[in-house]
Amino acid sequence: MRTRDTAMAQADGGLARRSAKEPMKRIIFVNRFFHPDQAPTAQLLADVVQALAGADLEVHVVASRQAYTDPRAGLPRAGRFHGALVHRVWSTRFGRFGRFGRSGLAGRALDSLTFMLSAGWRLLRLARPGDIIVAKTDPPLISVLAALVCRLRRARLVNWVQDLFPDVAVALGLLRPVGPAARLLCALRDAALRQAAANVALGQGMAARIAGCGVERQRIHVRHNWVDSALITPLDRLGSPLRAAWGLADSFVVGYSGNFGRVHEFETILEAAQLLRAEDGVRFLLVGRGARHVRVRERATELGLGNIVFQDYQPQERLRESLAAADAHLVSLLPGMEGLVVPSKFYGIAAAGRPTLFIGDPDGEIARLLARHDCGLSCPPGDAEALAAHIRLLAANPDLARRLGQNARTATDAHFAKHLALADWTALLLRVASEGGEAGEVGEADEAGEAGEAGEAGEAGEAGEAGEAGEAGEAGEVGIAETAAPHKARQ
Repeated sequence: MRTRDTAMAQADGGLARRSAKEPMKRIIFVNRFFHPDQAPTAQLLADVVQALAGADLEVHVVASRQAYTDPRAGLPRAGRFHGALVHRVWSTRFGRFGRFGRSGLAGRALDSLTFMLSAGWRLLRLARPGDIIVAKTDPPLISVLAALVCRLRRARLVNWVQDLFPDVAVALGLLRPVGPAARLLCALRDAALRQAAANVALGQGMAARIAGCGVERQRIHVRHNWVDSALITPLDRLGSPLRAAWGLADSFVVGYSGNFGRVHEFETILEAAQLLRAEDGVRFLLVGRGARHVRVRERATELGLGNIVFQDYQPQERLRESLAAADAHLVSLLPGMEGLVVPSKFYGIAAAGRPTLFIGDPDGEIARLLARHDCGLSCPPGDAEALAAHIRLLAANPDLARRLGQNARTATDAHFAKHLALADWTALLLRVASEGGEAGEVGEADEAGEAGEAGEAGEAGEAGEAGEAGEAGEAGEVGIAETAAPHKARQ
């Protein structure tokens, strides 16, 4: 059975043997944010573009001039990144935080719409027959526009699905599930998924949902997001200077690091903190920002939770220290979001050698991953007593916490490391480029080379954070090849 390195080498060799008269294959990525922006999707895309630098490909990126956390900080219209041509198009820049009301939803919607129009026009001018357009899902449904361009220009589409829209909006109550808007958006989204030469899902649950949209199983591939395991390495609990700086040196610290998003569950965390506030040895450290950040802080104040410390996002170079400041980390996901969104936090936590405490569906992908690798504990949303019991258990048993953290790092090195993920992505894109994007051929290559390499049919990785035996059943049912490709610490 081929390894990922072998698969990539064979694909690369196929390109090297092409006729000298054949024009260089081109790949065009489209996503709202890109390097040097620190948005999670921007970092992931930058990693893939950098990995393709040595391939026999002409790479382009279409992105906005907007920054994730500072919409007014305009980026240059054009540039290069590791040989790739970067095209930055105009959009409004109202941003995520504080404009058009507390949630910023109206401003973000306008930013998304204007970016899609500008990006579509640029793609239409840029694409040519035989090109590959890789569309991420920021903004939502950019793949619909990319699919139209692919039809007009006879290019091939690859959907890199970070979340499923409009399903997320329906699950959050932002769209009526049986309303005309939701039906129209689902129809357009499903058509784009069915048209694509390949659809890349973050986990088996998401892959199963894509298959439910009428997509042929050979056109669905699981590529988990990843973490830079060389950048984030285990650090002794007292080795992080941030622990002392934040007044946490002698406590058992329960951390939360990343986006305070609408898909995450916080009430159980706050209730557990309330149950534990009389226990001087336990503190909570919540790091990050997001749509629910203000409300979580307000609620903590209302409950008088002096055992919670809030901190803002930390610079990338301090992420290792920030993650090491906690003895265990929280990951939460509303149960209705399973298969629609895959929390990225787990990968950074695992790379840092810390156990994960998951609040979500006990049968969800994160919960199964923790059980498979014996690297954390789970409880359902609303069961604050169970979460508090888990925290007490780890605080009273440092050897247990240490063992779970070591297991998490072992899983990272075996399945979730950045170099493994990028080898998988490079192999997939090179095969699409060299084989004309035949879905069946690409799918078979994945199954032969990657699932076996991951070590277990269903395992692979992340949202397989997931890939578990139960998932393997799902994979078998849907017929989806899975590979391990870890995650970004900030989602």
